[in-house]
Amino acid sequence: MAFDGPTRPFESEDVDVLTETEDPCSLIVWNDEVNTFEHVIETLVAVCGHSAEQAEQCAYIIHYQGKYAVKQGTYDELKPQCDAITDRGIGATIEVVAA
Repeated sequence: MAFDGPTRPFESEDVDVLTETEDPCSLIVWNDEVNTFEHVIETLVAVCGHSAEQAEQCAYIIHYQGKYAVKQGTYDELKPQCDAITDRGIGATIEVVAA
């Protein structure tokens, strides 16, 4: 059987393979008896980029539930925000989200 079509050399293709992923994390803000609603709301607006309404809703959840995940992301994304919140005297931690 004869082949009449053009021939072309074997072409290899570079493919990136994802070998490591970062675990998703949550930025948790904790309730306390020291900071005012206004201070927490202003902090969430300034540090996390929340709207005033979103920050107010977060503040109420923090107050009534004791803590709330105000932001999701990778550890490297959340660490500066966590530090900025704690620098303002508000308790905050980063927790790995269970898969």
